Parts: sequence; structure tokens; C-alpha cells
Amino acid sequence: MNKPSIYGLTNDALTEWFLANGQKKFRATQVWDWLYVKRIHAFSEMSNIAKDCIALLEENFVLQPLEQKIVQESADGTIKYLFELYDGNLIETVLMRHEYGLSVCVTTQVGCNIGCTFCASGLLKKQRDLSAGEIVSQIMQVQHYLDEKDEGDRVSHIVVMGIGEPFDNYDHVMSFLKIVNHAKGLAIGARHITVSTSGLAPKIKEFAENGLQVNLAISLHAPNNEIRTSIMRINRSFPIEKLMEAVDYYLEKTNRRITFEYIMLRGVNDQKEQALELAALLANKRHLAYVNLIPYNSVSEHDQYSRSKKADVQAFHDTLKKKGINSVIRKEQGSDIDAACGQLRSKQMKKD
Repeated sequence: MNKPSIYGLTNDALTEWFLANGQKKFRATQVWDWLYVKRIHAFSEMSNIAKDCIALLEENFVLQPLEQKIVQESADGTIKYLFELYDGNLIETVLMRHEYGLSVCVTTQVGCNIGCTFCASGLLKKQRDLSAGEIVSQIMQVQHYLDEKDEGDRVSHIVVMGIGEPFDNYDHVMSFLKIVNHAKGLAIGARHITVSTSGLAPKIKEFAENGLQVNLAISLHAPNNEIRTSIMRINRSFPIEKLMEAVDYYLEKTNRRITFEYIMLRGVNDQKEQALELAALLANKRHLAYVNLIPYNSVSEHDQYSRSKKADVQAFHDTLKKKGINSVIRKEQGSDIDAACGQLRSKQMKKD
């Protein structure tokens, strides 16, 4: 790999690096401020840092490891970025505009091995994990893009739901969370950050122990093992019983709400029968369960699936509500661009 990105160092790690390289501790505080508050584009812009120190940084790190390749902007303000990594691999990042603020969805792996049969992200198998610096850099690229518009916009929320399984890249994702959450940097509140997993039960338990107030989302997408195994290969390793045991552990440890993501696939998982099964599955945790019903973005390579009828989605939602399960139908964004996760990347790779 080329030199690592300095964005991959937590505040503590940056301090340790400066001390190990014969620098004063306060240099770490100064550099951290330049990176995340002043948001420089080059080390040479750090005007109060000695030239020999800047040379040391340039010798050991790169600042921005991502190259912007494509930007797609939707009529609703959603922006999808395609970035190229040092090794030529491509990743996607998405900026979404909500009433409550600006949210960025980040990618954690090049490709994905989870094997969800409806997902564009999994069309290309996992090549490698992203480093913490490459994940942080996605946020910084978006923030720099916003800074250039000079409208005072700031990334306020993060969802770790892009290409890849975050808990399959656990250590780098945890470092990323600490970096973007740091009070003297980007200061994105932990409760404004959500990490989504397809259901790696041991990592859900480990996540429960980390002490961060970061939100957890589970990509459930089915109320029983038969359907879930048919659309999500991960269910063979961690069937619903194991997944829910890990969920119960998390709830007991944290007493924090979990969002259950549920993509609506016509004739597969969208009927009243499945709504009742889902309500029963979540009945003993209904006070901390929140179901997000997601309209399906079609992918040409997965033409066996189609979007559920609006009437079926509404009926599913109403059934959950009657059973006391909190749920919402996700508002669609970016429907006039490559909306499905991984779709823009897949298209570009075909062109190349």
C-alpha cells in the first residue's frame, strides 16, 4: 500500500506518533485542528507548523487517499460520489439531505462477501477492507465539497451502510467512529451515527461492550429463516435464532433502540403473513425495536426481484402498527440517479 492517510489516526494515535517522532505533544492538537476544523487540502497549508514537521508528515502520510471520479446530483439534493482508491478500486459515498441535517452514507469495504441476492453491492466480491483513513476520507471529501459551495453546510449525521459489511471490518470501523466523533474535530455526535450489520452475531455482542452511544441497525429483511436464507447467505451462519440472541444481549447491555431494516420485495416478504411473523419476532422487544420499511431499488442483475406494491407496503406497515411495533416507510431519495447501493460502481466497472 502507498503511505497511509493521516485521517486514519485517532487523536490518541496521532499524539503518540508525534511523541514517538521527537515532536511536542501540542503538535498533535494543532494538526488535528488543521485537519478537522480548518479542513486543509494539503499539509503545506498548516501555517503555524514548522517546515521540518510538515516535511515529516509528508514523508509518512498522505492527506487525501481518494480521487473523485464521478459526482451525480439528484433533483432532491441527494449526491452520489464515486471515488477511486490508490489501487484503482472504486467505492461509493452518498450525501442525503434531511429536515434534521445532512447525512453521509459511507462504504467500508471494496466489494462484499455477505451475498444478499437482491443487492448491487454484492455483485462484486470483497477485494479488501478499507482502512480507517479511507473511511474518514469519504466524510472529508463530502465536507470539502460542501465547503467549496460556501453555504455553511456541515455533515451532521453518518450512516455506515454503504458497500461492504461494517462488522467484517470491525477494527477500522471502530477507529473511524472515534475519529469523526471526537469533540475537537468533526464532533459528529454518537447518537447521530448509525452502523448497520447484516447480522454478524458475535460482533453485535462486541459492539454492545464498546461504550459508544452509536446507533445500531440490523439488516433483517425477512421474518423467518426460510425466506432470510433464500435472500441473505449470512443467515446460514447466523440464523434468526442466533441473531436475535445477540440482539437481546445488545439490548440488555445498552438499553438502546435498534432499527430493523426491511427491504420490501414483491411476493417474497411483503404480505400480511410475513408482517404478522415479524411482529411476533419482535414482540418481546417492541419498546426498543423500530422497523424501517425500504422500497426496493431494482438492479438489472437481480431481475428476479421487483418493488412491492404501494398498497402492500402500506398494509404491512399498518399490520405492524396494530401489533404495537414502531415502523416507518422510508422516504425515497436519489431515485433519478443510480439509487441502489453499489449500482454506480458496478456500471462504471462495466464501462472500464
